[in-house]
This record gives sequence, structure tokens and C-alpha cells, in this order.
Amino acid sequence: MRPALIALLLIGTASAQTLRTTWRDYLGGADSSHYSALKQINAKNVHQLQVAWSYETGDATNYTFSPIVIDNIAYFAAKQGSLVAVDAATGKEIWVHEFPSPGGRGGMFGGISGQRGANYWESKDRSDRRILVTQGGFVHAIDARTGKLVETFGDHGKLDLRTGLDRGPALASRTPGRVFENILILGSATGEGYLAPPGDVRGFDVVTGKIAWVFHTIPRPGEFGYDTWPKDAYKYMGGVDVWGEITIDEKRGIAYLPTASAKYELYGGDRLGDNLYADCILALDARTGKRLWHYQTVHHDLWDYDPDAAPQLVTVKHEGKTVDAVALASKNGFLYVFDRVTGKPLWPIEERKVPASDVPGEVAAKTQPFPTVVPPFARQGMTVKDMYDGFMKPEERGWWKDRLSSARTGFYTPPALGVDTIQLPSVNGGALFFSTGADPTNGTVYVESKDMPSIVKLVPAGESLASNNGGLIPARPRPAAGRGVVAATVPTPPQYGRAVYEQTCAACHGAELKGDRGPDIETAVAKQGADAVSTIITKGRGTMPPFPTLPEQSMKDLMSFLAKPDAAPVGTAASAGQAIARLRTEPDYPSDVTPPPSRYKTGYGNESYVITPPWSTITAYDLNTGKIKWQAPYGDLPQAGPADKMRGNAYPKSGFVITAGGLLMFAGNDSKLYALDKDTGKLIFSKELPNGSLGVPAVYEVNGREFILLPVAGGNSYPAGAYVPPGGVTPPAISKSYIAFALPVGNSAR
Repeated sequence: MRPALIALLLIGTASAQTLRTTWRDYLGGADSSHYSALKQINAKNVHQLQVAWSYETGDATNYTFSPIVIDNIAYFAAKQGSLVAVDAATGKEIWVHEFPSPGGRGGMFGGISGQRGANYWESKDRSDRRILVTQGGFVHAIDARTGKLVETFGDHGKLDLRTGLDRGPALASRTPGRVFENILILGSATGEGYLAPPGDVRGFDVVTGKIAWVFHTIPRPGEFGYDTWPKDAYKYMGGVDVWGEITIDEKRGIAYLPTASAKYELYGGDRLGDNLYADCILALDARTGKRLWHYQTVHHDLWDYDPDAAPQLVTVKHEGKTVDAVALASKNGFLYVFDRVTGKPLWPIEERKVPASDVPGEVAAKTQPFPTVVPPFARQGMTVKDMYDGFMKPEERGWWKDRLSSARTGFYTPPALGVDTIQLPSVNGGALFFSTGADPTNGTVYVESKDMPSIVKLVPAGESLASNNGGLIPARPRPAAGRGVVAATVPTPPQYGRAVYEQTCAACHGAELKGDRGPDIETAVAKQGADAVSTIITKGRGTMPPFPTLPEQSMKDLMSFLAKPDAAPVGTAASAGQAIARLRTEPDYPSDVTPPPSRYKTGYGNESYVITPPWSTITAYDLNTGKIKWQAPYGDLPQAGPADKMRGNAYPKSGFVITAGGLLMFAGNDSKLYALDKDTGKLIFSKELPNGSLGVPAVYEVNGREFILLPVAGGNSYPAGAYVPPGGVTPPAISKSYIAFALPVGNSAR
């Protein structure tokens, strides 16, 4: 059949999916496609883009909030974590809704500063229009026109996220869930520790806030999958949360959810079995929460290879038939493609043997699923031959060569006890949030991914993780000389506090408190105050889990350390024997449960730039064939890195948009806005920005003019209509901003 005829057929079948010209929902719509049917801005005129307006956030926060636009009003996070409404054509502020936070409004953890977006709902007659956003353990329903709480929702406009749960505290996911008809579907973030609560998925009545349904992600007796866990695991095991992005097939009323790994994610001696529904694509009836089908992408996950990117909906020609498909990209570098109704893979997925584990009490899965036709989008596995030394000092090269040469490696090699193991992709690699999109007119799925290795090493719980050189040392570690400072015979409170920190906090915030998976907290106490930081530790915030069981003495020691980190540098923590009586980071197992031989822990071990570039790519798949159409670095220079403003978009936290104008557009860490040809990956246009970007842009139209709105992490503000060439006059510095680009007035048809 001629390609042109196939394209016409696919355009016809894509009518089942709305080809949107609006941007009323997170990621553009319920299908999470990042796609806009607007085509005023196209390959011929994109070089004419100029700043239409900008809005200063009024703070120093890097917002990951992806804007939405309804009725010519743009909504985003700004002003110390408030929800802000502005005129989408001019940027003029309409209203600001503030949120309470410990220690006062705003700050590092204030308001909705860490959220990735919001939901919108309206009644059929449009008399009731709401923005729904999670903050501080609640869903807030805000009137889209006035910015005031909707008093009839939940408890005077707020819904307690403990509703519908019978174990553990509820933490809101930073991703906003989805609204389908009158149901708000929400996942959660359970934390990463042993015995975390289960991540049950819930549906709420969007009008009243009442619970509509609950789906148990760790099955209970009589539920499918119960036998893939130890007996009564739902009573004490946790995780399997939906912290990522949810997609809805609105025509069929099917919700597609990527589920997280079981906890603890890197050792599973207390959760023997495949652990359904961990690491799955889960298809639920959006109205009832009933399971329709599932597919597990990783059995008994020991690498934290959970999927969290939005499943993508496309209509393709497969074996001579038109098929509505759903594609799931995961952290492990694979793209899995299924019939979205039946869950049957479009191409065979084989179970292949993988390495066993030699950690006491661990029983790794013997096989893992491997797609046979669709190639991976990321590199899988690293050896010393892949080492990149472009940003290493001369004395570091030998140290790194020895370390990589002696480490265990290989795709799906389990973490080992006391031995380095290289993971590629890593827990922070492959496809993450913001990273997938689709062109519903031709069956193309796009995946943004990161090739970031990690080096992990399990140690028994209670031992210091500082000696585990798997990412909990500074990102550019020096040779071993000078390490291993011996703790004092009688540890000081900060040294006890460092022991607490290394067991409780370092895996996310790094041994130097400068951030790893979580943010830099080196000056948190100085900026926030001790009371505010203590409250955050006890109650949690955003994706940070709470630690309500931390003993009082351990909390005092921890706060002593956080107040003066220099008083207990790496290597000076109290020993396991000294700290064991004072340190308790997690609850105990129930009395009738046999615990594993030991609890083991490791850092996430993210090691930037030690592998050959490019470190981040975008891959376009033609899912009519299962083949890759093109792959390109996600940025300008694949060989560049931290020495040059992180050009090459080394490890972006931004996402792209796809338009009917033939463009794939994104802005990343390297302070540039890019436009690629969506069909070839060829760079068409780039433009300097004041700074890097986070989140996913919004593409929308007001009065016949197309806009692209994106958050910018800070730097300088462009005056409306101005273009500042490299080396030109620098505009006044600002904190952070949102910038809307458009074609010059009168040039929109060119």
C-alpha cells in the first residue's frame, strides 16, 4: 500500500483521539501526548518567534510546574509556591492563590513549588470550573475564575489524602493524576524505605471529594496477584505506587497507569516472588477501578526500573489491520507496545535468563521480559570501555578506570553485598516523567531518555553508607587518599546525627548534602529554620516521605548535624555499633512475620558524565513497523557537558511538545529553545533563553495567535518582542520567569 494512502487511513482513525487545539490538561490532554493540532508556527516561520510576554515568579524557586490554559487564562505555579492565573495573551496577573506551609509561606518546600502540574474539571453547563492541585497532603479545589477554594468540595475545598487508605500516611505524587468525567484518579508517593505503605490507587468524586473506588496495588486475599507475594504482604510491604503519569483513553474509559517498584527497591529478601502489580502497565476501568489487564515489565525489581512516563496512545497499521495501541517507555530503556484493549503485545516479548543474586536471603527472578522487535532507546550496560574522561582531572582517571574495571556489570545484574555494581540505565536514567509523547496522526511515539550510569553497593542496615562509593560521595570523587577519617572515640551529637543522616537521608540528598535524587539541603536549616525542617522530616513534603517514627534522640542528633554539617564531614559518622542504640530509621515487621536475614541498603549512585556522550537523547519510533525513525541528542553539542553550562542538555528535567506545524520543540538545561523536524529529527531552529527550563511547555491559541509558554529557571527577563543575541546587551536580572513566545503580530500566516 502506498505511504500516502496509509497516512490518510491513519488520519481517519486518529479521529477517535481528539486532535486538540487547546492545552487544558497536564501534558496537553488526557492522552498525555504533548501534541497540539495548531500549525500557525511551522518549519518555515519558526525562526521569527519572539517573546510575546513574560511573567516574573518573584522568588528563587525552580518550578517544574507545566502550565495549562483554559478560556484564555494560563495557570501555573509562582510567587513562593502559589497558583497563579494570568491573561494568556498578555501575561497580566488575574489572581494568586496562596497555600500554607510550615515555617510560613514559600521557601524551598513551599506551596506547590514542587508539583508538576494540575487538573482541570468543568460541569456540563460550565457553571462550575475547577483547578485541582495537590499540596500538603490535600487536594485543593480552586475556582478557576476567582482563585478561591470551592467550599462544597471535601472539607471546605480541601480533600485529605488519607481518605480511602488503611495503612500508613498518604503522600501526594508530584504528578497531578487525571480527571475522567466526574472521577479524579490519583496515585501517590509512598517513600523508598523498608515497610513503606502500599501505593493504592484511588478514584474520587470530583464534585464532592468522596471516595469512589480503591485499587489495591499489593493484592489482598482473593485478589489477582496475591500469590506473587509472601503471605499477607499487603499488611506490611509497601511501594507499588503510581507516582508517575496517568493516561486516559477517553473513548473507552480506560486509565493506563505505570506502577512503581516494591520497597525496599534494591533488596527484596522480604518480598520473594514476582510482586504484582509492581513495575506494570495497569489498565483500569476509569469509572470503577476494576482491573482490565496488566503487563509486568520487571519481575521482582532489584534495580528500581519502574516505569513512570505517560503511556502513549496511537493508532497504527499492524499485520494488515488498524490497531489502537498503547506504548510504555520505562527506566530500563525498553518501549513496550500493546493492543490497548486486550493488553496483547503487538510484537513478541520474550522471557530471557538474567543473572542470579548472591546476596543472603535474596532470590532474583530467573528471567525478565525483552521486546524482540522494538529496539531499546537507551544503552543497557556499561564497562570500562565506555568510560569518558573529558571532565576528569588527571589524578581521577586512574581511580575511575580501576573502579569501573573491578565492578560487576551487565544489564539486569543484581546489586551485590560489599561490591560495586554498575547499572545502566540507572534509577535516574532511561525514560522518566515528561519524557514521552506521540503524534496521533501517524503512529509515531517519541521518547526522551537519559544515559546516566549508577554504581551501587549493598551494605547491612546500620552501617554507614559513606564508605559505599556508589554515588554518596561527591559527583567528582578524588582518589581514595584522604578518605576514611576515623570517628572520635566518643562521637559528638553532629557525628551521631551524620549516622542518622546516612541511613535516613543520604540516599536522596547525597553524602555532602548537595543533592542526588533529592534537592541540595546543605543550607536548609539556615534558610528555613530548625522548626520548619524538623516538621518536613516528621511529616514529609511533596515526594519526600515522612519519618514519624524517628526516635526523639535521633531527631535531635540529626538536627544538630543539619545545622552544622561541617562539624561532621564524610567519614566521621558514629559507627554502627555506637549508633545502633540511638538509631531507628524504620518500623519493625509484624510479630507473626519472619523478617529477611538482614536489611541491606545502598545509595542510588548516580554518576554523571563518566560515560561517553550523548548523555540524553530523543528517539522517534514508527509503531506501524516497530522501528526507530530517528534518534538525536537532546540538545546542541553531544560532547559538551558541565564545563559549558551543561550544554547538550545533559540530564534534562524538561519535556517536549509536538505540533501539526511539523515541529518538535523543547527547552532544556542549556538555555536554548529548540525546534526539530518531527519527522526527521533535523534541527531547524534554536534560540537563546535567559536560562534553562523545567516542565513541559503549553501550546495554545488566543484570538488567532499561537503561543508557546514555558517556565524558565531564572537569569534575565526579555522585554516583550525583544531578541537579545549572544554577546548583546544583557537585560536586567530577575529571579525566575515564565516566557510566552509567538510570531510577530501580522506575520502569523507566513
